[in-house]
Amino acid sequence: MSFLVAENLEYYALNGDILLQDVSFRLEEGSILAIAGPNGAGKTTLLKLLCGIERVILGDVWIEGQSLRTLSARQRARSIAVVGQQEMPDGRMRLQDYVALGQIPIQGERSMAQHKADLERVLTTTELSHFANKTMGQLSGGERQRAHIARALAQNPSLLFLDEPTNHLDPDAKGHMLSLVADLGVTVVMIVHDLVMIPEFATHVALMKATRLTGFGPVVEVLTPDRVRETFGVDYLCFQHEGRMIPALDIRKRKLS
Repeated sequence: MSFLVAENLEYYALNGDILLQDVSFRLEEGSILAIAGPNGAGKTTLLKLLCGIERVILGDVWIEGQSLRTLSARQRARSIAVVGQQEMPDGRMRLQDYVALGQIPIQGERSMAQHKADLERVLTTTELSHFANKTMGQLSGGERQRAHIARALAQNPSLLFLDEPTNHLDPDAKGHMLSLVADLGVTVVMIVHDLVMIPEFATHVALMKATRLTGFGPVVEVLTPDRVRETFGVDYLCFQHEGRMIPALDIRKRKLS
């Protein structure tokens, strides 16, 4: 049985515009899925449907054999955690207090001592222990992003959704962030704009264009020059360097009409 299943998903705006159509795939437990595509491709709509932010009307989503339609908000919170783009905690809040907010859905399931131990474990995993008493306003952009992920991990989820987790980060911070995500040990679905970073950190990729999937599967099978050209209109190149395959994009200057 697949861990996460999207089955014939479609979604329409109130004015009738198609935002997503005919999306189906199966993802195994422990996979890291990167969703990539041009602006307006339907990436965020797909993510919102998969995690339950938007209600599934046409098609279905199955998580560990259960339809998302049948899960209550409390049940979803016990297995699903989401980190969006618009996370704006009060800058005066201490980091450890912000991260502890993630434990609210499971507050009654463990003792105070267990919650404290879990909080320490999450802060260690996200390399934030030494910032625990700093306020959120004192953190750098990369540190705040790790704090958002730490808060999500405090829910003890089996499925983590990330909406552009590397947005506005410098290259080194992006690599640090994706390395962290890759080593979490949970199933991850994330929107990623940097195609060249996908092979290093993801196991699977879903390419999208014009509200449809143009490819889904293991990264090595789907992220090919032909598919990238079809989806993004740019050339996807690979170079050998110190025994590794390094991807690059050939983005040429275009003449403005």
